[in-house]
Amino acid sequence: MNAQTGPRRPATAFALLAAAALTASCSGGPASPPPDAPDATIIATPQAPTVAIKPAEGTSKVHPDKKVVVSAAGGALENVTVEADGEQVTGKFNADKTRWISKTPLKPSTRYNVSATAGATTATSTFTTAKPERALQVADVTPNAKGETLGVGAPIIVTFNQPVTNKATIERALEVEAEKPVQGAWRWINDKVVIYRTAKYWPAHQKVTFNANIDGIKGGKDLYGVKDYTANLKIGAKQISKVDVAKHMMYVYKDGKRVQTMRISAGKGNTREYTTTSGVHLTMERGNPVRMISPGREKDDPEYYDVMINHAVRISNSGEYVHAKDNVWAQGRTNVSHGCINARPDQAKWFYDHMQRGDVVEITGTNRELEWNNGWGYWQMPFSQWKKGSALRTVKKK
Repeated sequence: MNAQTGPRRPATAFALLAAAALTASCSGGPASPPPDAPDATIIATPQAPTVAIKPAEGTSKVHPDKKVVVSAAGGALENVTVEADGEQVTGKFNADKTRWISKTPLKPSTRYNVSATAGATTATSTFTTAKPERALQVADVTPNAKGETLGVGAPIIVTFNQPVTNKATIERALEVEAEKPVQGAWRWINDKVVIYRTAKYWPAHQKVTFNANIDGIKGGKDLYGVKDYTANLKIGAKQISKVDVAKHMMYVYKDGKRVQTMRISAGKGNTREYTTTSGVHLTMERGNPVRMISPGREKDDPEYYDVMINHAVRISNSGEYVHAKDNVWAQGRTNVSHGCINARPDQAKWFYDHMQRGDVVEITGTNRELEWNNGWGYWQMPFSQWKKGSALRTVKKK
C-alpha cells in the first residue's frame, strides 16, 4: 500500500474546474454596463443671432419721415448706430432689446450709414433719403437784427418760405428758451407766419434763444424742412412809455424809474383817421428822416401833406409815430396832429436814440382802440385768446 496524507480528488473534477476558469476569463463578448450608467451627451453648437435693417442696403429715395428699424432674432441687440455727416440719429430699444426704432427725423437728400451688433453678428446698411419736391426754410425772424437789444414786449415773428399745412408738426419743432422763463404761446397769422408772444412782458436783461428744428420735418404734402435755424435774442431794459392824450403828456420809465418827461401833441381827433389809437403799442422801427404822405388824398386836398419828419419811431401800421416837430406852442397844451405823437425835437431825438424794438408805449385818453393786428398790437389781445391761435392749443413755460 502507498502511504497518503488525504483522499485523492478524481481527475474529472480538475478538468471541470479548469474549463470553468477558462470560460470566465476568455469570453469573447463585451461586459454589460452597470444598470445606472448614463447615456452619451450630445453638445450642439449655438447659432449666431440674425440682424435685419430697414431701410435695406442700397435703398434710395427714402422719405425723411420714415423710421429706421433694426431687429434681431436669436439674441439681443447690443449697439445700433445711424449716422450721417458726423451726426447720429437717436432711437429707442424695446424691453428685451430685440428691436430699435429711430426717434429723430431723417434729413432730406442725405446718405445714412447704419451699423448694428448682436452677439457675434454685425450688420450694416447704407441708404439715401429723397430730395423733397418743396423745401421748407425759415425765411425771416423779426426782430433779430445783428447786435440788436429788444424791449420787454417784443414778439418773435417767424416767416417761412413756403405755406405750412402741418402746422402742429412744425410748431412742435419751434423752441423758445429763456434765461428767465415765462409762459408764452405761438399764434399762426397765416400759412407762412407764426408769432410767439409771452403771457406777461419778458423779464428784463436776459438772453433768449429761438430754435427752429425743422430739418426733416414734414410741413405739408411733399414739403420737408431742409435746414434748422437759430436766433440768439437779447432782452434789454424794461422801457415803458405812458402817453396821456387828454393831458398832452408822455412819461418814459426805465426799469421802473422815470427817465424822461415830454410835453406832446397827439391826433386832433376830429375824424377817426386823425385820432390817435389807445392801447398797448410796441416800437417797431425808426427812421431819420421819414417821409410821411397823407394816405388817399390828392395834392389839392387841404389835408394833403408830403413832409420829411426827423427822429421818427413807428408804433403802428396805421401811420402812427413818436417823432420830432417844432411846434412847442401845441405840445403840452392841445392835440393838433394827424394821429402821431409829436414832441420837442431834442426830446424826440432822445427817445429815438434810446428806443429798443419791442419797447412798450401805452396810450390812453382816446375813443379809438388799437387793433391787435395793427402793427405789433399783439398785446391788445388777451393771452387767453392769443393762445387759441396755436396749432397745439397748449401753453408752455419756456
